[in-house]
Amino acid sequence: MVSGELRLRPPSLRRLCMRVRWMLWTPRAHPSWPPRRWAVLVAAVITVVAVAAGVDWLGAGPDVDPRVRAMAERVLAELEAIPVSATRAHRDDYERSAFGSAWTDAVTVAGGRNGCDTRNDVLTRDLDEVRAGPVADCPRGVLAGELRSPYTGEFVVFRRDRAASAVQIDHIVPLAYAWDMGAWSWPPDKRQDFANDPANLVAVDGESNQAKSDTEPARWMPPERGFWCQYAIQFVTVAAAYGVMLDAASAETLGEALRDTG
Repeated sequence: MVSGELRLRPPSLRRLCMRVRWMLWTPRAHPSWPPRRWAVLVAAVITVVAVAAGVDWLGAGPDVDPRVRAMAERVLAELEAIPVSATRAHRDDYERSAFGSAWTDAVTVAGGRNGCDTRNDVLTRDLDEVRAGPVADCPRGVLAGELRSPYTGEFVVFRRDRAASAVQIDHIVPLAYAWDMGAWSWPPDKRQDFANDPANLVAVDGESNQAKSDTEPARWMPPERGFWCQYAIQFVTVAAAYGVMLDAASAETLGEALRDTG
């Protein structure tokens, strides 16, 4: 059963020190924005998974937002229409380059051709207290910010000049999984759009992203069970929009997460 709310860990000395360092590092001339609370928005394929910076997430249980419950019911119907194979194909010819240059701005999805690479677009969307400045691929790139990872609920500080890998961008539907389940036959421009579509991207803690790798839902779901419904909504929405087939075990896992929302 999916838990009804995000279980935030009590403040620790390490977290308080991180916040103090952040406050000292941010110049007074660049006041930080107040914390924003984000929810999962689904509208066809141009959707966004955003990260809650406060304490309340849209989870399962009796207090769930009725709009999220209705969304989960609609996505559950979409799930039933997606072609399913008995198992994942596990092709041996996947290469990241088949999906184009990493984080290219030369795409036709939301955020494409806006002068900033996809990674900076997602960091801008998902991080709080962002400090921006010019970088190689973006005149308003993210130099620093704060993230509460949706996969764990942990607080993470991002600094481009120090341990930038602490925050990473995850493809909710992994590229290698999509390749195995049909993307191998797509034209190059569709694959490039898929790899940079904000509907399929979310900023998370680096450890979770590395642990997930290219694993399908049957073998990996976010450690924070309160995020399972949102994760399933995004996974199914993207798979349905792009025509990604699902393996049977993952389809069942996603279906259970969606049904548990209500």
